[in-house]
Amino acid sequence: MAGEKENVLGITVKKSEDFSEWYNQAVLRAELADYAPIRGFMVIRPNGYAIWEKIQLYFDKVIKGIGVRNAYFPLLIPKSFFEKEAEHAEGFAPELAWIESKGQGNGPEAEERVAIRPTSETIIYDSYSKWIRSWRDLPLRMNQWCNVLRWEVKQTKLFLRTREFLWQEGHCVYAAKEECDREVRLILDEYRKLAEDVLAIPVIAGVKTDSEKFAGALYTTTIEALMPDGRALQMGTSHNLGQGFAKSFGLKFLGENGKEQLPWQSSWGFSTRLIGAVVMVHGDDKGLVLPPRIASHKAVIVPIVFGDSKEVVLAKAKQVANELEQFNVFVDGRDNYSAGWKFNEWELKGIPLRIEVGPKDIGKKQVVVVRRDTGKKEFVPEKELKRRMGEILDEMHKDMFAKAKKFLDSNIVEAADYPSFKKAIEERKLVSCWFCCEAEAEGKIKEETGATSRCIPLDWKEGNGKCFFTGKPATKKVLFARAY
Repeated sequence: MAGEKENVLGITVKKSEDFSEWYNQAVLRAELADYAPIRGFMVIRPNGYAIWEKIQLYFDKVIKGIGVRNAYFPLLIPKSFFEKEAEHAEGFAPELAWIESKGQGNGPEAEERVAIRPTSETIIYDSYSKWIRSWRDLPLRMNQWCNVLRWEVKQTKLFLRTREFLWQEGHCVYAAKEECDREVRLILDEYRKLAEDVLAIPVIAGVKTDSEKFAGALYTTTIEALMPDGRALQMGTSHNLGQGFAKSFGLKFLGENGKEQLPWQSSWGFSTRLIGAVVMVHGDDKGLVLPPRIASHKAVIVPIVFGDSKEVVLAKAKQVANELEQFNVFVDGRDNYSAGWKFNEWELKGIPLRIEVGPKDIGKKQVVVVRRDTGKKEFVPEKELKRRMGEILDEMHKDMFAKAKKFLDSNIVEAADYPSFKKAIEERKLVSCWFCCEAEAEGKIKEETGATSRCIPLDWKEGNGKCFFTGKPATKKVLFARAY
């Protein structure tokens, strides 16, 4: 029976040979998510939602620490709200899911047509226009943890591209542009810390070109990661919305000088696609490899039972679990599965550490600790286990990040002209090149190669060069890649 289950449990393709199928199997068989009966939707299962809860818990503490408060706004947005900001309305028009009003009549009493939120700027800023009156009401900082719906998706990719997904969206209002700029960058840096210090995924922080910025924004900043298949993934964005939304929604305030002014606004967000990034960057042919800092359970204890040692070994395993309570360790004491079966299951589900306890270990007053990412075994004396657990988990995070950083750095290449650019894109690289940033040129590049500009990196200084595509003078180096 166990053999039959094992055929279903394991991943049947190699990550290096069929990345797309490997990813789907890793997500499904690690029980992170499943396909929903409605095309384009997914079910987030408890294992997947536990990762999202860890991310939420971490970031919620971060934003509350800088004075951002959580709120909740309606799911439905009136049509007229979208029409108030023309660029925003045009940008989201293809993705809107409208609710058809029935039985409401056609006269003045008929309810206005509404759409399910693809993002919440418009519904939130209507409320802000009622709440903000003077400079004393600013800055106003709010965040919303919610779901959104974008009906444009043609092909579902669990966590990465579904019509409905979960996210956080921050919406802040400031009296001055300088204050808004400062917090746009502050949030972007917190996103970078989340990606690198929690998820162990290296990112490049930068500014989007005008063609790729958020619809209606003055400018957009982003953190971009590179997946093992050579596709870029946008991990989070922080926007300076300028004063356009304020003008459209009547956000005004009396300044300290007694004069009426328009405020400056920012919005920022990341979504459940971060879970997909974790799977892709860290997973292997055995399945999921969870970065320790987002794993609900840092370790599983597997008793190694021989003959009549069951009671003694189980008792010791439970004792060890109690001593490691801070790591939320659990004992897999199922007696209808072999130890090997359990090893495979918890490797598939990505538990960072496996602790083996057997009769010989009890005799030597030690346990065996096995790292999920490398498979390295270590014999740890019981009296040193709690201390060593923390050290191993930190080492694991650092090693996972270093491995991913090495991949990122080794896959960034320079291109001086269009032929070398196309060659690099075909080789699935992240391509750095001087670019004039003209929208028409960017459109042609996307049409001909499938590559989009990912960002103008913040840590790359401006200079003077020649655009790889048009040959015109260029002052910025831009990163291009095919992307999710």
